Amino acid sequence: MSAGPTLEFKVHFRNGDRGRRRLRRGARPTPPTVKPGRVPRISRLMALAIRYDDLIRQGIVKDYADLARLGGVSRARISQIMDLLNLVPEIQGEILLLPRTIKGRDPIRERNVRPMAAMPLWSRQREMWEKLTAERMI
Repeated sequence: MSAGPTLEFKVHFRNGDRGRRRLRRGARPTPPTVKPGRVPRISRLMALAIRYDDLIRQGIVKDYADLARLGGVSRARISQIMDLLNLVPEIQGEILLLPRTIKGRDPIRERNVRPMAAMPLWSRQREMWEKLTAERMI
């Protein structure tokens, strides 16, 4: 007498609700690789300003005061963060793509960028950015 057909496939266990372990078909998914270092604070603030602007445009949040209440910060701090949107779009993109900080302090800080954001002339902003990155990004 022969045994019936045999099926072979990989399985793994996954934690489910209430601590239950569930049997899942297929190989265990590989965990995402974590890049070394951390995202510079100015990059996170730039992303936050873009997100806040999107919330206001969609009507989810009425104004800066609502954002301040939701974020648990002052309206002045929200204004400082939102002022980053006054930067030239190319500079905003470069800020978002700054390299991760491996060790020590971030080379470019928000206080270095604030005077730039207050400058209405984009050509002057670009000059200030070139000078700042030349000094700080050795």
